[in-house]
Amino acid sequence: MSHISAKKEYKNLVDRLNKFPQGAPESKTLYEILSVLFTEREAYLVSQLPIGAFRVKTAARIWTMTYDEALKVLDTLASRAILLDIEDEKGKKYILPPPMAGFIEFALMRTRGDIDQKLLAELYYQYLNVEEDFIKDLFYSSETKLGRVYVQEEVLTNENQVDILDFERATHIIETSKHIAVGMCYCRHKMQHMGMACDAPKDICMTFGNTANSLIQNNYARRVDTVECKELLHQAYEHNLVQCGENVREGVTFICNCCGCCCEALLAAKKFGNMHPVQTTAFYPSVNDESCVKCGKCEKACPIDAISLIKDENGNKKVDIDYDVCLGCGVCARNCHKGSIILKRRKEKIITPSSSVHRVVLQAIEKGTLLDLISETEAFKNHRVMASILSAILKMSPVKQLLAKDQVKSIYLDRLLRVKQ
Repeated sequence: MSHISAKKEYKNLVDRLNKFPQGAPESKTLYEILSVLFTEREAYLVSQLPIGAFRVKTAARIWTMTYDEALKVLDTLASRAILLDIEDEKGKKYILPPPMAGFIEFALMRTRGDIDQKLLAELYYQYLNVEEDFIKDLFYSSETKLGRVYVQEEVLTNENQVDILDFERATHIIETSKHIAVGMCYCRHKMQHMGMACDAPKDICMTFGNTANSLIQNNYARRVDTVECKELLHQAYEHNLVQCGENVREGVTFICNCCGCCCEALLAAKKFGNMHPVQTTAFYPSVNDESCVKCGKCEKACPIDAISLIKDENGNKKVDIDYDVCLGCGVCARNCHKGSIILKRRKEKIITPSSSVHRVVLQAIEKGTLLDLISETEAFKNHRVMASILSAILKMSPVKQLLAKDQVKSIYLDRLLRVKQ
C-alpha cells in the first residue's frame, strides 16, 4: 500500500483516531497496519463513529443503514475485537477503543488465522519499536499518564501494608472485579514473531469489567475467577514482571505483566530515561548499605536498568539507584536475599484520576483537544455523557478548570465553575 494520499478511507480513519486524546501519528507503517486490520469499507464506516459509546440505532443513522444491517457490521467488527460490545441495563452498546490499550493489542491477544499475524507483528515492531512518534505520543504527550505501576505487594513491610490504599493494590482490583479475563501478552507475542521473545509467561494479560466480558464473548481471552487470577499475579511476581495497569482509582480495565525486553512501556522507560512512560507507585526502594553484600542480583533483576553497582570515592562497591528513572515496582526488593532493600513511601503525593472519564478529560485538556472530545462524543445531545465530563472537570485543580474553560469557550461551563468557586 502506498502512502497517505492513496486511500482516503484509511486517511479518514486516522483522522478519527486522532480526535481522541490518545491518537495514532501518521506514517506509512500505520496505514499498512490499518489495511491489515480493516477493509476499506470498514475503515470508511468506523471513521464516522462517535468517540464515546453508542448503540446500533446511532450507527444505523450515521451510516444510513437499516438497524439489522448496522447490527451485522457492528457484530462483525466486535468479533474481531475492533470494537468492544458492552452490555448494560438498556442492552448492548459499542465503543471503538483507542489504538492502545485497545485494538492494536487485541489483534495479537490470541492466535488466529484470519489475518497474517507475523506480518502484523513486523509492522507493529516497525511502528512502535523503530519509529518513535507513536510511543512518544502514547506515553509522553500529556502530564496525565495512561498507565500506572502497581507495587509488588509481597515485598511490602507491615507498616507499608497499613499505609497502602486499596486502589494501589493489584489484588484489590482482582478481588472487586465483576468480570476477569486472561489473554495472551501482545508484547511477547509480537516479539515471538520477531524471534526476540523472552521466556516469561505469555498467557498472563489481565482484563477487567465490561472490556473483559467483551473479549471473553468474542474468544479473545478466557474467563478466570479471582483465585486463578491471583495465582497468575503471583506467577508474574516470580518472573520479575512489572504490573502496569490503567491509571485510575475505580473501574480499572487492564493490568499488564510487563518484562523489560518485550513490553512497550518498560522499553520506553529504558529508552527515554527519566521521562516516565507510566505513573510510578507511591513507593521507592532504599538500600541498607551495612547489610548489603553487593551481589548484583538487584541490578540484574531491575527491568528498566535503574540500578547499577558502582565504586564510591574509596573504591568500594555500592548499589546506586537512579530515582529519576525508578518506577517503584519492588522487583529489586523481591530479589534481595539479604533483605537489604526495603520500600519506603514517597513524600510527594501522587494524584490518580478517579475514573476513565476523569483521565481522558485530563489528557484532552493537557493536549488541547477537549472541544474535540466533547463535540465528537455528541455530549451536547447526551445529558449523561455531558454530566460525566463536567463531573470530571469539577474534580480538577483550578488551573486545569481554566484550561478547560478556555478550550471549550462555554457559557454553561463558565457559570458552573463560578458556582463551584
